[in-house]
Amino acid sequence: MRASAVVVGVSLVLMASPTFAQAPPARPASQAPPAAAPAQPPAPRPFPEGAKVAYVVLQRIANESADGRVATTRIQALQQKKAAELTNKQTQLAGLQAKLEKDGAVMSAAAGADLQKQIEKINVEVQRFTQDAQAEVQELQQTLQGEFQQRLEPVLQAVAAEMGLQFIFNGPDAGLVFADAALDISSEIIKKLDSAKPAAAKPPAATKPPGR
Repeated sequence: MRASAVVVGVSLVLMASPTFAQAPPARPASQAPPAAAPAQPPAPRPFPEGAKVAYVVLQRIANESADGRVATTRIQALQQKKAAELTNKQTQLAGLQAKLEKDGAVMSAAAGADLQKQIEKINVEVQRFTQDAQAEVQELQQTLQGEFQQRLEPVLQAVAAEMGLQFIFNGPDAGLVFADAALDISSEIIKKLDSAKPAAAKPPAATKPPGR
């Protein structure tokens, strides 16, 4: 029996948009002539008969598969939640700084010192919150990435067996100088992954009644 090897990178990244930076306001778009309809991409060529080597684009699989999209949505939801909480803290800090700048000259020394302490306290909280939020998002991303890879690996093995492949490379990370586009089986992997059901949890083992 000939063994088939699936050679893929393990640093698959589930994409999520960064949300810990304030985006500048969008400028109004100027009037532009309607764009011409994009040209239709050529129909994909069939997989070469008898080929024993193929490649995938793991990032595309993560972006387009149902599992990948669900994981990305969870990461983005956590990012948005943390970003909203951070914005509230930054707004509170900005308000205190504005008050100190406006009224500091007429405040008593005690009141000014108290306000300065509040500003320093919230500033430290903002810095710690930012670090903790980034760590929490990274932890979730790593967890979901590991789960996604566990689901993906048996699918790669199954497709390799079905197609009689000996090697499947991760195209962008395999150092390939050239590869025939017909050898890209990313679409097949996505279909197989979406149709595969998650493994059911094993039921707990039955316990014997006492005395037997």
